[in-house]
Amino acid sequence: MTLRLQTSARAAAVSAALVATLVASSAAPVAAEPLELETVEFFSPAVDRTMKYNIVLPHDYDGSNERYPVLYLLHGLTQNYTAWGLSNGTPFYAGLYDDLIVVMPDAGNSWYVNWTAEEGGQKNNWEDHIITDVVNHVDWNFRTIARREGRAITGLSMGGYGAITLGLRHPEMFISIGSTSGALEHARQIARRMRGESPPRQAQQRSAAQEAQRAAQRRRPNPLIGIDGFSSQAERSPDGQEFPTAEDADAYDPFMLIAKLDNDALPHIYLDCGTEDRLIAGARELATILLERDVPFDYMQMQGAHNAAYWIQSIGRITAVQYEVMQRALGQRPAGRRRARSN
Repeated sequence: MTLRLQTSARAAAVSAALVATLVASSAAPVAAEPLELETVEFFSPAVDRTMKYNIVLPHDYDGSNERYPVLYLLHGLTQNYTAWGLSNGTPFYAGLYDDLIVVMPDAGNSWYVNWTAEEGGQKNNWEDHIITDVVNHVDWNFRTIARREGRAITGLSMGGYGAITLGLRHPEMFISIGSTSGALEHARQIARRMRGESPPRQAQQRSAAQEAQRAAQRRRPNPLIGIDGFSSQAERSPDGQEFPTAEDADAYDPFMLIAKLDNDALPHIYLDCGTEDRLIAGARELATILLERDVPFDYMQMQGAHNAAYWIQSIGRITAVQYEVMQRALGQRPAGRRRARSN
C-alpha cells in the first residue's frame, strides 16, 4: 500500500524551488530555463472542426533523434488550451526536464465526454477528440513514445475530472492519470439529481439587465483562442445534453469506473487539492477508495483554494510525479535535469 502525501525528496525540493521562483523570483538564486510554447492547428473529425493545442518540446528536440514521453494537461471549465501555458507556468516547469513533451489541448466547456444528445448540427464527441484525434496527431507529428508507458494525463478542475475519467475509461492509453482540484463528483451529482436522490440544482437569480450583460459576454470572442467559430463561451458550450439519462452519467463516473477495473489494470493515480477548495471531498473519497483497494497512488493536500495561485504550486509536483512514473515504466532511471543559471 502506497500513500505518498508528498512526492520524492527530489520532486518536493524541485517543486518548492520553483514555487519560490514563480512567487518571489527576485529571491531565488537558481531558475529553470523556460521553454517556448508552440501552437498547433489541426482538424479533429470527432468534433468536425479545426482545433488547436499548445505543445512544449524539450530544449534539444530539433538537434536530437530521440523519442520522448508526453504529459497531457487538460484545462478547466471556461478555460482553453492557453490556460496551462499562460497562467500556470507550464513552460517554466517543463524546462526542468530534458526529455519530456507537454501537450495542452482544448475541449471547450465539454467536460471531456461524448455528448449523447447533440443539437444544432454539432458534433460533440470530446472524449474521442482527446483520446483519438489529439493523441494521434501528436504521435504522428512529433517524436513521441507512442505507447501507454510513454503517456500521462492530468488536468485541473473540469480537466481533473476529465483526465481521471478518460484514464479510467481507457486504461490502456496512459500509465499515469492525475487531477488537481478536480470536479470528480460531476457525473455522480448529475446522476443523483436525475434519480431524485439529490435536489435539483438551483439556478442563479439574475435581473434582466444582468442576463443581457452575461449573454453579451458569452458571445464575445476571446482573441487568445483564435479558433474560428469556437472562441466565445457561447460557441464553446455544446448544445444538447451531456447525459440524457442517469445511466449515461454513470458511464462517466470515476467512482463507478474504478470499481469495475482490477488493480492490475489501473494506471498510476495522482490526486491533489487545496484544503480551502470545496472539491477536496471528492479527492479524499477517491484516495480512501484507493487505500482500501491497496492501490499505489500519490495524494497531496496543502493550503490553497480553487485558483491559479494553487495550481502554480501543484503543476511542479504533478510534473515531477508523473514524469517519474513514466520513466520507471519505460525502464529508465528518472533523468530530468534542471537547466540552472546563476542570477
